[in-house]
Amino acid sequence: MSGYVAGILAVLAINLLLAYAVFLPAAAGMINLGAAGFMAIGAYVSAYLDVEYGLALPLCLLAGAVVSMVMGCLVAIPLLRTKGVYMVLATLAFGEIVSGALINMEAVGGAAGYPVTTFIDMPVIVAMAVCGLLLVVYLLSTRFGLAMRSIHDDEQATALFGINVRRVKVMAFTIGAGFAGVAGALYGHHYNYIEVANFNLMLSTYTLLYVLIGGTQTAFGPLVGAAIFSLMPEMLRGSEHWRFVIFAVLIIATMALRPEGVVTRHGLARLFGRRKVEG
Repeated sequence: MSGYVAGILAVLAINLLLAYAVFLPAAAGMINLGAAGFMAIGAYVSAYLDVEYGLALPLCLLAGAVVSMVMGCLVAIPLLRTKGVYMVLATLAFGEIVSGALINMEAVGGAAGYPVTTFIDMPVIVAMAVCGLLLVVYLLSTRFGLAMRSIHDDEQATALFGINVRRVKVMAFTIGAGFAGVAGALYGHHYNYIEVANFNLMLSTYTLLYVLIGGTQTAFGPLVGAAIFSLMPEMLRGSEHWRFVIFAVLIIATMALRPEGVVTRHGLARLFGRRKVEG
């Protein structure tokens, strides 16, 4: 496998983990535009423990995920007091607060960035992404997953059935933050360098598009969305300056023709139903 292909696969795997950070809250009816903030926390915590204390790599990754989850829980509790666009603005503000704090922390390089010692190669990152996909598939098959879907469809009706809506939302947001933390830690160890400017609003916006384009109804929606945004620009690279225009037109066409996302529960049911009949 060439280095170019390996690099693209690594980017796709990291994007997929980050997409699930937005997908899980979205499945419970919440829009998170601060995924880059949680990713930055995971990246810097893992890198700092690696460089300054020489901890084993698995412990660094675990610490990045745990700290991101703790921050996610702390943010989710007051966040649920907001609704609609105010929730989006609150998560956006969180991402900007994280960026502002890190850029002024000389202990982690500030605006100059922070070098990371230990390297993680593409196969490990892809394996982590596959584990993340399987975990999300499992979560959606549990009572917790059913509760998230129910809240997404009708929050008030879900509460009438005795489900603690607030607790489910906090858990979904917290687990999603953990996914972002892992994505950030893998990113830092793969490129051996992290910089605050890389964890910006544009990254959070793209991640939200991964989920919206791919679909919020199944665990495979973010996979398709991340694949589209990671692979399509490379496939259009031969078009030179027109590739971004073509890519934008394709995205707009997809949103117009598939407003619920490329992958839906109904579409998967029809697909597997047809295969069963054909078999």
